[in-house]
Amino acid sequence: MCGGAGRRGHDRWVQISARGDYAVRAALSLAQAYPALMSAQAIAQDQNMPRKFLEAVLADLRRAGVVRAQRGAEGGYTLSSSPRDVTIGQILRAVDGPLAGVRGLRPEETQYEGAAENLPNLWVAVRAAVREVVDEVSLAELISGRMPAHVRKLTTRPDAWQPR
Repeated sequence: MCGGAGRRGHDRWVQISARGDYAVRAALSLAQAYPALMSAQAIAQDQNMPRKFLEAVLADLRRAGVVRAQRGAEGGYTLSSSPRDVTIGQILRAVDGPLAGVRGLRPEETQYEGAAENLPNLWVAVRAAVREVVDEVSLAELISGRMPAHVRKLTTRPDAWQPR
């Protein structure tokens, strides 16, 4: 989820993949319908996303135990747990793996010498900051708009909505 330098002149630290975005959006549709089943086609239409890509994302979510599938004419997908119990972090990890990486390594696996010897501490802090948001916001909170106060506060900072 963490990336290095992006296009020239545009550093990007946290990159949400298309797969992660689609997974969260699909899970939100399922959370809103919970405990009812939704077909992949209904989710794709609800979220305006390509069905084939969505089906691959749903397969990842099923393998991770976030959703369950029921076959048959009345089949479809539903969350495996209540929307209150599913965090955004769980969903992102299910489709993209660890939340933060540095050149393919986990932050605590990085090692540097000289002037950069303390850099792993920063990479671990970046991962911890991401976790403080995605692991503490449930699908139910996101749907209701009642996210934890510390997360809401982040969106009210003067520069929060400004690109850098």
